[in-house]
Amino acid sequence: MNLRERQWIIGGIFLLIAIIFIGRLIHLQLFSGDLQDYAARLTQEREVLEPARGLVYDRNGQLFLDNQAGYDILFTPRQCRLGGGMDTLALAQLIDLTPTEIQKAIRKAEAYATYRPSSIRKQMPASEYASIAGELWRFPGIQVRRQSIRTNESGLCSHLLGEYREVDRDDLQSNLGYQLGDYKGKSGLELQWENELKGEKGVKFHLVDVRNDYRQSAQKGALDSMPIPGENLILTLDMELQAYGEKIMEGKRGSIVAIEPESGEVLAMVSAPSYETNLLTGRMRGANYDSLLRNPDKPLFNRTTRATYRPGSIFKMIQGLIALDKDLISPRTRIPCNRTIIGCHGGHTNDNLEAAIVHSCNPYFHEVMRRMIQPRKTTDIFSEARNELGEWTKSIERFGFGTDLGGNFPGLRSGSVPDTTLYDKLYGKKRWAYSTIYSISIGEGELLTTPLHMANLAATIANQGEFRTPHVVQSIGLNGKPAGTDSLVQTGISRQLFEPIIEAMNAVTESKEGTAPLARVPGVKVCGKTGTVQDSKGNHSVFIAFAPVENPKIALSVYVENAGAGGDWAAPIASLLMEKYLKGSVKQANKELRVIRATYPFANAKQ
Repeated sequence: MNLRERQWIIGGIFLLIAIIFIGRLIHLQLFSGDLQDYAARLTQEREVLEPARGLVYDRNGQLFLDNQAGYDILFTPRQCRLGGGMDTLALAQLIDLTPTEIQKAIRKAEAYATYRPSSIRKQMPASEYASIAGELWRFPGIQVRRQSIRTNESGLCSHLLGEYREVDRDDLQSNLGYQLGDYKGKSGLELQWENELKGEKGVKFHLVDVRNDYRQSAQKGALDSMPIPGENLILTLDMELQAYGEKIMEGKRGSIVAIEPESGEVLAMVSAPSYETNLLTGRMRGANYDSLLRNPDKPLFNRTTRATYRPGSIFKMIQGLIALDKDLISPRTRIPCNRTIIGCHGGHTNDNLEAAIVHSCNPYFHEVMRRMIQPRKTTDIFSEARNELGEWTKSIERFGFGTDLGGNFPGLRSGSVPDTTLYDKLYGKKRWAYSTIYSISIGEGELLTTPLHMANLAATIANQGEFRTPHVVQSIGLNGKPAGTDSLVQTGISRQLFEPIIEAMNAVTESKEGTAPLARVPGVKVCGKTGTVQDSKGNHSVFIAFAPVENPKIALSVYVENAGAGGDWAAPIASLLMEKYLKGSVKQANKELRVIRATYPFANAKQ
């Protein structure tokens, strides 16, 4: 072989090698997904920085809701395969999952996306994570995301504060910026003030290698942004009063709502039975929720805003006020206790207004409402009742009944104030008169109201004819009180007309004939009114009150379901709450012990 042939052969070899390298480069550039993925990760890797959720405090600066560090364990299927796979049983044991749970989580992750991380263990407490953090490197595709866990160390006020949990499909489709794995308020104040509490996410862009290991910040951090913490909420609630209310309502069904009359600020909202907010966080949420949902006592049901009851005898005070305003009666007006018209109790026979309230005389208020609805100005009793009932309904609604009380409590039921439309639907036009609907004169029939409405009634009487819309948020961050939360509402009834009603309420608790001696508070003049609301399982014990008579500081309603007369159980509970708030401690030890020992059902409770 001559020299020229050798040169051609060697040149051909070099040319072949060059062609091979060029072809390989073309393949990598145009057809290789590995390099494309690598390049994409170099330019598109972003880390979301979660903001600290706003905290929630009571009126005195005590903490209701806090955040604690938690961790989600994430799994990325593609990274696992690139890393050669992993021992799923060992991982399950490490992060405290069963083999079935780990397999289900992995299948779900693969179905969602092979190249994006999915959560396989949520909200692991920091103490648990610390014990396993050093072992997670052994499992390819496993990452960790810090995720705050909402905590309520006091365990109080669960119904009002609400639930904070992972977003669902509706949230993801809402175009509000939520992503898979995010958490948000789902009920109560957590939901109502979600936009203020959640803050704003930050983001950090960085470069990673093919193993997704961090290399350096992208563009020296020029694209990064820091998270903005959520705003804190300062509530109007008094944590000590709330705690005491929940303590004395243990083992009972019912509610307590307490309001500061002058401001409309809600001091306590107790719904019994209750539950601990922390039961509905973490990995056991589902099981705990199902258990609470099946509980026959309905601990998830917020009785303060969602339960509706007939107002009973307490409603008689509103009837008296409206009749006074219309000059249909005066405080001195006496009406015979004619028990052939409607049943009554006690030894009274011919009460004036104050005595009728003290004795809770049914015939008195039957006649009072008859004068409003059926004044007998015409012989057409049907048209007369229809025309007059409309004005009566408007007068009742000015006390807040049948309304949302200003809209500060989402989910609040407005109750029911019957009108001509309702009775026309029930009986037909020209088919009903006062004799058909007279049960509403004593707070029964189609009337329905919530404990919050009844506490607001107590505040309205304490204020002699006006109320600030009840609200529970005192301020939001640095923005102060939310707009429109304490609007002033007038009933349109003169202040002086409330004086005989207030005197009667004081006599209910102070006089020998009063129905609520157990509502007394040593050294404090208390105004109250008992109610006994009919129910098929046993009457509900109801009481509203405010104190002291001069310059009232607290107004409240108490409901104890199926407990009997209002003076037996609701009244002493109100007494204890008022003493706790006004004096800082409770000295009525025997009364307190009796109330705490009483539990549902009340058939055998000591009177």
